[in-house]
Amino acid sequence: MRIMAVDDEKIALEALKLAICEARPGADVNGFRDPAEALAYAAENTCDVAFLDIQTGSMSGIELAKRLKLQNPKINIIFATGYSEYQGEAFDLHASGYVLKPITAKKIAAELADLRHPAPSLTVARVQVRTFGNFEVYLDDLPVKFQYGKTKEMFAYLIDRQGALCTNKEIMAVLWEDEVKDSYFRNIRVDLFKSLPEDIFIRQWGKLAVMPERISCDYYDWITGKLSAINAYNGEYMTQYSWSERTLSTLKHR
Repeated sequence: MRIMAVDDEKIALEALKLAICEARPGADVNGFRDPAEALAYAAENTCDVAFLDIQTGSMSGIELAKRLKLQNPKINIIFATGYSEYQGEAFDLHASGYVLKPITAKKIAAELADLRHPAPSLTVARVQVRTFGNFEVYLDDLPVKFQYGKTKEMFAYLIDRQGALCTNKEIMAVLWEDEVKDSYFRNIRVDLFKSLPEDIFIRQWGKLAVMPERISCDYYDWITGKLSAINAYNGEYMTQYSWSERTLSTLKHR
């Protein structure tokens, strides 16, 4: 999913982008302070959603929304603003949503879950992951049998990082307290790519990440506020891995 965020105030824009990334891990989020730059980007890149402030300097958010819809009638316009009096104009524009500041990931997730024009999924999620309780992995509804136990743990850590690129050194430090041979680590990576579809991973030199939008995961659903995931949370998270305590603390705090 490609998402635009437009706000002429730097701090407000960063807060909006952060909330979007938290609500939809793996989304392609692009921020703009200049409406003209946002229009130029949208002309070259098809966007699914645009979060717009009402007051955006040289061009109002209302005018920007009109021009974006001329370029792409199916774009979902969601106003993210501190002004409530423009809701009538937003309604006339057939906007998908209207969020009042302060912006939170919960508000963003609610809007993304109920878009006027649902964004097409890139792929059907063949990989299902359960993080609440013990960590378990399924491919096409069947349990995945990894050759090495550490392969499963490495995948669990990548899931926990929500799409953030992790270096080989970082992964090895998490998986082993003692020094590990590079050959063993390479075997685990090979096992990972043999056991799961390679198109759910982002691979760079010495770095690795998952693509959250291509994985069905209770933890990701919980972040976006999906009711079934909220009900499924039982106070436990990847219980077989000690490093998961940090995320568990965050889950309990929220």
